[in-house]
Amino acid sequence: MSAIAGDVEAGIAGDVEVRAGSKPMVTGEPADTATEDCPACLLGNLNWLLAQAHYSLATELAGAFEPLGISPRGHAVLAAAMTGAHTQKELAELVGLDKTTMVVTLDELEEAGLAQRVPSPADRRARVVEVTKAGARKVAAADKVSMEVQADVLASLRESRGEQLLDGLCELVRQRLGEPGTCKGVRRREPRPQVA
Repeated sequence: MSAIAGDVEAGIAGDVEVRAGSKPMVTGEPADTATEDCPACLLGNLNWLLAQAHYSLATELAGAFEPLGISPRGHAVLAAAMTGAHTQKELAELVGLDKTTMVVTLDELEEAGLAQRVPSPADRRARVVEVTKAGARKVAAADKVSMEVQADVLASLRESRGEQLLDGLCELVRQRLGEPGTCKGVRRREPRPQVA
């Protein structure tokens, strides 16, 4: 099962209540009563709905990971690193991070003793990311927490819609939305404010 969650199709917009500045919430109300606090143009806007759902899920997951001492980004990098001997660049592509963010993340993981950069067995000039035993234990603990949060989120949907949602998102990510579009000005994430 995928760890992706957070889509609402325009066809089921009647089951979503959205308040300005908050996340969409599943309701049993028909579409005309669920739109009172939200401009109708946003209920069928896939980009906006995914962004709202992503933000809410990301903050919930980050909070759930705090006691483990790992971020969702660190967890994703470690989990991907456990799938094989990957360079930093390969991991960045797998997880969807820019080079700078990947370097910062790996520095944090190394400092915490969860990962290390080692010479590649296939090419001594290259370095691959190896997950330590402590890192593997951290991934296992974070996987459990992640699945609990995901199950709770998907349980808020009626009947089999949670599985349908995951299936639909997996299909989109594997096909139509597998690669970012080409345009200038869209960032994967906003830059952090500069501290003086």
